[in-house]
Amino acid sequence: MRELSLNVLDITENSVSAGASLIEIDVLESTEDKTLSIIIRDNGRGMSEETLKSVRDPFYTTRTTRKVGMGIPLFKMAAEMTGGSLELQSELGVGTVISAHFKTDSIDFTPLGDIDATILMLITMHEEIDFVYRFKIDENEFVLKTADLKAILGGVSFNETEVRAWLKDYISEQTQIIRGGVT
Repeated sequence: MRELSLNVLDITENSVSAGASLIEIDVLESTEDKTLSIIIRDNGRGMSEETLKSVRDPFYTTRTTRKVGMGIPLFKMAAEMTGGSLELQSELGVGTVISAHFKTDSIDFTPLGDIDATILMLITMHEEIDFVYRFKIDENEFVLKTADLKAILGGVSFNETEVRAWLKDYISEQTQIIRGGVT
């Protein structure tokens, strides 16, 4: 994939398919260490030991509409090409954690891409799911919890024109602040 944000979208959609009601997405960068970690946690149905071993194989998928599953293998390859790694933990009935670690100074580092648009899309496409999004660069951090937004909105949809526009601007503004572009 051309952007890591597309990997985030793909992996998170797997969490949705696994029946998760809570999905946490952490994007953590250290400029000093020249690393980027992307961690996706869910409380979906989890995977058996057998599935956990097979899921890294691109010719394994639980989908019936195709015979390959490229999400995790591509994410793993993107991390390993930089000298990083991918870790996968899952427990049936508990959920799954995928942690991808990248070396940002590698010539093979895939850009993060438009993570703001990815997060906005996930939140608005899956309003029934609670998301916790954490974007951190060094000591600067932004955390968005959709459960808090839902409580404030009192049943108003994230897809209402004004709400969606506000969400888009808010996420973008916070990302710029964390990146040091706005004070």
